[in-house]
Amino acid sequence: MAKIVAGVCTSHVPAIGAALDLGKTEEPYWKRVFSGYERSKRWIEEVKPDVCIVVFNDHATAFSVDVVPTFALGCAEEFIPADEGWGPRPVPVVKGHPELAAHIAQSVILDEFDLTVVNKMDVDHGLTVPLSLMFGQPEEWPCKIIPLAVNVVLFPPPTGNRCFHLGEAIRKAVESFPEDLKVVVFGTGGMSHQISGPRAGLINSKFDKNFMDNFSDHPEKLTALRHVEYMREAGAEGIEMVMWLVARGALNKNVEEVYRFYTVPASNTAVGHLILENRPEKRAAKAKSAKAKSAKAKSAKTKSSARAKPAKASRTKKVLAVRGKAAPVKAKKAAKKAAKKAAKKARR
Repeated sequence: MAKIVAGVCTSHVPAIGAALDLGKTEEPYWKRVFSGYERSKRWIEEVKPDVCIVVFNDHATAFSVDVVPTFALGCAEEFIPADEGWGPRPVPVVKGHPELAAHIAQSVILDEFDLTVVNKMDVDHGLTVPLSLMFGQPEEWPCKIIPLAVNVVLFPPPTGNRCFHLGEAIRKAVESFPEDLKVVVFGTGGMSHQISGPRAGLINSKFDKNFMDNFSDHPEKLTALRHVEYMREAGAEGIEMVMWLVARGALNKNVEEVYRFYTVPASNTAVGHLILENRPEKRAAKAKSAKAKSAKAKSAKTKSSARAKPAKASRTKKVLAVRGKAAPVKAKKAAKKAAKKAAKKARR
């Protein structure tokens, strides 16, 4: 059976692709960005996925404003790199996995997600830049790719909550596919950036890092974010971050963050990157048990400490009680001494 083993989330800044294609990766400005993906390339080479499902958004290459599907799944044999106005990127043609894609489409649609099935689609930097960051510049991509385009360009885009649940439906679909495949799901886009208007150039590192902090263990905090919150805090194009939630929904509840990278800026965008691996169920249960034992031990220690305090107070009371008894004795001695002194004085 097929299974999802990990999730990769990353920004897909077009200028990153241009820097790669023009041989600028060693320039000081860009080296900072590309050095953050060296470990990621080693990781994915070790994982060796058979298929990557790449969640991205089209930038008016496959779709125009005439037709913008909310979710569009690429089911073709191959996908050509798009010409975005200055010629297509010099990267390999993307080879699809039509059998798994068709299976996902059927399963997800029967789960009441209204996907658009696409049998011809050029793919732009939204998909090819993440592949380049993870796989470098090979003659052929080392695995099959299933593109999933999400509308984050024309209002209204889907909510983060809807994207998360789509990811859950994709996981269910993949796990019911009979072929033995290792699958990695990419969530791309973001992080905070705005490319036009009075706030052009906006970057909000605090928002980005908070998003990354909650991504692994508290995704419910992120699925509750509204469109206006993304736009206010992360800029108009920050809404792309809902696509990360498709990848998170496709993973298990219990995941392990194996790598994180964040830097600003790349062009006019904050670059964020996470790699999460699914925890095996036994390992997740063991971790949960260890956490419960730790909490139990902490509780017992707190109770023991609470019992010890009254004992200390009791000893203090005894000391005070002894001192209380001693006080009248001293007073009597002093009075007796004063009486003797007075009598002696009277005799004189």
